Amino acid sequence: MPDKKLFLLDAMALIYRAHFAFIKAPRITSKGLNTSAAFGFTNTVLEVLSKEKPTHIGVAFDTAAPTFRHVEFEAYKAQREAQPEDIAIAIPYCIKLIKALNIPCLMLDGFEADDVIGTIAKKAAREGFEVFMMTPDKDYGQLVEEHVYMYKPAFLGKGVDILGIPQVLERWQIKRIDQVTDILGLMGDAVDNIPGIPGVGEKTAQKLIEEYDSIENLVVNAANIKGKLGEKVAQFGEQALLCKRLATIDTNVPIEFDFDALQLSPPDREAISHLFEELEFRTLKKRVLGEDDLAPEFRSRPAAKAASNQLDIFGSPAPDSGPSAATTETARESTVLPGDPEATADPAFVPKRNIDNTLHHYHIVDTGETRESLARYLSLQDAFCFDTETTSVNALDAELVGLSFSYLPGEAFYVPVPADRKEAGDILADFKDVFENGQIEKIAQNVKYDIQVLKNYGIEVKGKLSDTMLAHYILEPEKR
Repeated sequence: MPDKKLFLLDAMALIYRAHFAFIKAPRITSKGLNTSAAFGFTNTVLEVLSKEKPTHIGVAFDTAAPTFRHVEFEAYKAQREAQPEDIAIAIPYCIKLIKALNIPCLMLDGFEADDVIGTIAKKAAREGFEVFMMTPDKDYGQLVEEHVYMYKPAFLGKGVDILGIPQVLERWQIKRIDQVTDILGLMGDAVDNIPGIPGVGEKTAQKLIEEYDSIENLVVNAANIKGKLGEKVAQFGEQALLCKRLATIDTNVPIEFDFDALQLSPPDREAISHLFEELEFRTLKKRVLGEDDLAPEFRSRPAAKAASNQLDIFGSPAPDSGPSAATTETARESTVLPGDPEATADPAFVPKRNIDNTLHHYHIVDTGETRESLARYLSLQDAFCFDTETTSVNALDAELVGLSFSYLPGEAFYVPVPADRKEAGDILADFKDVFENGQIEKIAQNVKYDIQVLKNYGIEVKGKLSDTMLAHYILEPEKR
């Protein structure tokens, strides 16, 4: 792991992402509070701390004050829909979370979060940090350089995506990183009300920049472009230059910050406990604080050093006494959270994963809309796991009670199936094409049983099959 690993999180982008991830199945407390955005954001932050082990971290927020972009272009973001009320409610809770975790909140009136992140990222890279900008926002590609990366979080079936220079160049089909702003200036951004050149999409923008290198050179050569495209470039060239400026992230924000202040520190356990109680994040509280709120490894470790070799959210093994690189990589696969009863001081120890020490998202899928959405995402996978819940161990007599699916570690979906045969058939019809798609591998425990149960409902499971029960027998035939 790098000696200095800095994560900079774009708070608003991650909060919006969390809100829409739960839009079809929101989390509501007993008092009627929608905590979906706060819950998703909390899990995202804990995942980063647990899996990526940053030495330094900061979270950037937008402010309500207008920015320099609004001054130059009054219509900037003018048509953006009003912020959903549930997000407005979630933001203060997310700020409380960050403060309880003793992570600095980074913001400055007159500038957006991406300007703040861009400024700190560039300076940090010059100070020897490996910098990861955590956001789903494509505009951050313009900031990528050696030691500065985009870190796109996992979302709806797609895993984490880390983009360095080669990945950004390939993504936009350009020769240089600075050409990202040329592409953005030409195609515009409907979300931010940046118009670009009307009728020019991503593919056309890429072709124009490939040939003319920049918007400035494109405008100079507008007369040489034939047809309606040339007319549009001539008519809207100055607008495209304006849009390029609007899309350019300012990396010279006059923000005061100290890299020592960004160093990962022990959290405020009491504040976290109160916040999680208010939001009714009881399982999260149990996993983060442990069965006993006095879990010492979470509370008492000094910020500057890790006295224990236990792998947990708020620290990694001491450099001189930690496990080998291979052991560390194995341990990273098993998310160890504070309060894990199996944790020991043995640096080579890799605990067994269970529901109490592993971050997870389990969803009930009980509407036609959510079943359709799940089936669509399953159809995009190379492989997925599934299981049948039934009324009998005899496959010929068994009736379905439910189906479960998983295609990402720590995330699973349960589909209840009613006893009424016709209603059950209607539900299973949503997944028939997925099960009968021969290009998708299916993974199950005792898959022969599941295949027979589904066959009773008119579904022929096709494609490559993997059976964990058979795999276990082959690997350890002497065990049960």
